[in-house]
Amino acid sequence: MAGEVLRFGEYELDIAGHQLCRAGELVHVEPRAFDLLCHLVTHRDRVVPKNELLDVVWGDRFVSEAALTTALRTVRLAIGDTGEQQQSIRTVHRRGYQFVAPAAVARPRPAGTVVPDGASRQVIRFCRAEDGTRIAYATVGSGPPLLKAANWMTHLDLEWTTPVWSHWLSGLARDRQLIRYDERGCGMSDWDVPSFTFDDWVDDLDTVVEAAGLDRFPLLGVSQGGAVAVAYAVRRPERVSHLILAGAYARGRLVRARDDDEREAAGIDLEVARVGWRHQDPGFLRIFASQFLPDGTTQDWDDFTAFQRQTTSPSNGVRFLEEFADIDVSRIAHRVQCPTLILHSRNDARVPATQASELAALIPNSQLVLLDSGNHLLTASEPAWPEFLSHLNAFVAE
Repeated sequence: MAGEVLRFGEYELDIAGHQLCRAGELVHVEPRAFDLLCHLVTHRDRVVPKNELLDVVWGDRFVSEAALTTALRTVRLAIGDTGEQQQSIRTVHRRGYQFVAPAAVARPRPAGTVVPDGASRQVIRFCRAEDGTRIAYATVGSGPPLLKAANWMTHLDLEWTTPVWSHWLSGLARDRQLIRYDERGCGMSDWDVPSFTFDDWVDDLDTVVEAAGLDRFPLLGVSQGGAVAVAYAVRRPERVSHLILAGAYARGRLVRARDDDEREAAGIDLEVARVGWRHQDPGFLRIFASQFLPDGTTQDWDDFTAFQRQTTSPSNGVRFLEEFADIDVSRIAHRVQCPTLILHSRNDARVPATQASELAALIPNSQLVLLDSGNHLLTASEPAWPEFLSHLNAFVAE
């Protein structure tokens, strides 16, 4: 079953690939709801008791039946079913649920989770944080390891098909093994999480290191992932051989405001972002995307916006932005012990280059390289991208 793709109606369910598609288009389903669907489809020959679903999907983490009801509603919405119609999932009173839609094998697929056609081969696995949150992580390529800390926004599978990230993955995985993960609240990791703090992100990175069996490795932090990488390098100096920070910062905007005017401006921007994300306002999301890719085209902005919408919920997007604004590793950055390379776009519109200069001043044994770009996330077509890879490769080789 795990090596097959099943078709029912207009839908195809790839259990190993962790994908649901409708008429060839990817349908995003929150991770626990996806697990619920997979278990029901796998055991469609019988009625699955509620307790079994709770055990399989949530493990030893205690949740009420309300969580199961919510996940079931999410699944039904994703596959065009309702509690009234029950064309695909039937409720059996006092017993449980059964998947009743006719299903057939669409095509065989080898065991193991593999990215879509055209992408390098990767394997996706899952581990659990101490609070029970499920974290998805992936390995691709072979050779010495490079671990990339999670950042806004990621999706281990979809990144291969978006022009925003695909060249990053292929470039970083060349002649090495790239390990990366989706942070709690987005991508293929759990979206509904008990806690959502900076310390949780550092803990999750630690969890992935243990699950992946890494000993000593270079660590890359992009954007706010740079602060997470700094905190981890301080926590685990014996693990991090090299630290690479790209478009990173030590202090979030609310923290680094120097006076009342800057604090007020930062607060207004954050409130606009809250409203824009909560209501998925197209105008706001286009402007938001342009801050990451000011030198990009309107198509680049639309691609980035579409990708973000698939990676997390509007409410989690707001939670991310609120936490980013309060990040502060300026008091611990001086404790980083490994060599550090700081790469930053000279005209970065999202995170000014002054933030890179601050990191370079705080971190001992660090070097700063400013790249000729205005983009927060470097694109494949600009000269700064191969320059970025060249600096990173030479630094890690040292």
